[in-house]
Amino acid sequence: MIKVLIADDQALIRGALAALLGIERDIDVVAQVGRGEDVPGEVRRTEADVVLLDIQMPGQDGLATAALLKDMGCRVVMLTTFGRSGYVSRAMAAGASGFVVKDISPEQLVDTVRKVHAGLRVVDPQLAAESLATGPSPLTRREHQVLRAAAAGGTVADLARDLHLSEGTVRNHLSAAIGKTGARTRAEAIRIAVDRGWL
Repeated sequence: MIKVLIADDQALIRGALAALLGIERDIDVVAQVGRGEDVPGEVRRTEADVVLLDIQMPGQDGLATAALLKDMGCRVVMLTTFGRSGYVSRAMAAGASGFVVKDISPEQLVDTVRKVHAGLRVVDPQLAAESLATGPSPLTRREHQVLRAAAAGGTVADLARDLHLSEGTVRNHLSAAIGKTGARTRAEAIRIAVDRGWL
């Protein structure tokens, strides 16, 4: 029996996935949660084999959650509405074994759960191709951090204070991020980075 935990912030999606997977004789949905930070505790409690994990959830997102599950003996399938190529490489780096979008067929989802449980990797073919074409994020860890903070708004002085950096350092990181994304402005760099799944 494959024990599955479903983590998605939308109750309707969780319920639909549980009903769909519950039909299968070899799959048992052992828990459903709506927040990323609740997943590790539920994995320990239920000894789940496979976690279906949404990327965008309140609190801790799915990518950060996947990284926490790396050494917990379960396999992770990222199941998301947001089919952004940059998310694929970030999810795999975080330890995910699968990456599929929510518009796959029920049969494909069941097949994905079984394959990942058996130790295989499953990635949506179109996203895999886009990820290879786009390549990994060119942003350094600090540029990523500064651009993510800039996405929340605020002046350079606000960002410097919040990130405990000098204003000059913040400007340098923003300038580098703008250059690496091929953007002309901070707002455009943020949009490009979000669209490609780098933020």
